[in-house]
Amino acid sequence: MRIGVLTAGGDAPGLNAAIRGIGQMALRDGHEVIGIANGWAGLVGEMAGRNLTAADLIGVVGQGGTLLGTARYDLDRPAGGRDEVLATLTENLDALIAIGGDGTQRISQWLSERGGPVVGVPKTLDNDLPGTDYCIGFDTAISFVAESLDRLHTTAASHHRVMVVETMGRTTGWVAAMGGLAGGADLIIIPEFPLTMDEILEHLAKRRSVGSAFSIVVIAEGINLATLGGHEAGELSSEGVRGVRLATRGVGQFLASRIDEHGGFEVRTTVLGHLQRGGSPTAYDRIWATRVGAAAYDAVVAGRFGTIPVVRGNEVVLTDLETVSTGQRRVPREFYDLCAAFFEV
Repeated sequence: MRIGVLTAGGDAPGLNAAIRGIGQMALRDGHEVIGIANGWAGLVGEMAGRNLTAADLIGVVGQGGTLLGTARYDLDRPAGGRDEVLATLTENLDALIAIGGDGTQRISQWLSERGGPVVGVPKTLDNDLPGTDYCIGFDTAISFVAESLDRLHTTAASHHRVMVVETMGRTTGWVAAMGGLAGGADLIIIPEFPLTMDEILEHLAKRRSVGSAFSIVVIAEGINLATLGGHEAGELSSEGVRGVRLATRGVGQFLASRIDEHGGFEVRTTVLGHLQRGGSPTAYDRIWATRVGAAAYDAVVAGRFGTIPVVRGNEVVLTDLETVSTGQRRVPREFYDLCAAFFEV
C-alpha cells in the first residue's frame, strides 16, 4: 500500500511520535509511507510529499513540532479546494492518515463520505474533541502551564502582586482549568463558566483581607471580553472575532488593566502563548501519540476508512470520524467545581 500521512492545523508536541508510530509499523510490513508537506496544502493540485524511510524516523519520538510541516489552510477559500484534495488523494495514494483537530477531521469526514480512504488521528492542545479523552499535545501543554505557575508563584509572593496568566483555549477552558489546578492557581477563568469583573475583584479583595498578599489568576484566551465589562467587535468563534486571532485580543492584559483600575492591586501579565506548543513532548504524550498512531495504521490495513482511533479510559478504540468532528467537548461543571474548591481565600 501507498500510505500518506499529514499533520494539519497548529503544531503540537507528540506529532512526531505519532508519525513514527505510523511509519515504523508500515515500513516493517513492507508498505510505502509518503509524508505530505504542510497539511492539506500538500494535496492541493500536485501532491507535495516525500517517501519516509526508517532513517527519517530515528530519534524523532522526543522532538516537538512536526517533521512534515503544517499549515492552517482553508480549502473552501477559494472554493474547490476539497475537490482538488480528493482528486489528488485518489490518484496518488491508497490511504491517507490525517492528524489534526476538529477542522482537520471535518475535512477527513467529507473526503471519506465521497470515497476517500481516510483515517484520522486526534490532535489539539485545547483537548476539546468530543468522543476522546486524549488529544496529542494536551498533556505537554498543561505540564508547561503548571511549571510556569510554579515559577510565577515565587515572584508574585516576593512582590505581593496579582499575576494574570493567559493560556491557550478557544471556546473551551481545558488548558486553563487543568494547568491551573496542577499549578495551584488562586482563580481560574474559562469560557464555560465565566466570572464577572465584580466576582473577580471580590475574590481578590477577600484574599487580601485574610493576609494573602499575592494571587495567581489564570484566564483562557477564548474568554468573551463582554463578561469582563469589555466589548467584542463581533461574535466570538473558534477563530477569534471577525478574523482577529484569539492570541492577539489581549485578554490577559485587559483583565490586568481592569484589576489595576478597580482593585488597587499591583498587577503583572504573562501570556504563555506559543511556548505551550513548543519543546519536547511529555512521556504521556509520546506514549499515547504512539498508540493512536499505531491504531490508525491498523485501521488502514483493515480497510476501516472513515474512522479515527480515540482514547477512552486506558484503551484505544475506533470510532466514526463524525464522532469527533461534530460538537465540542467542554469542561464539565463538576471538574470546574473541583478547581474552585482550591481557590484559596
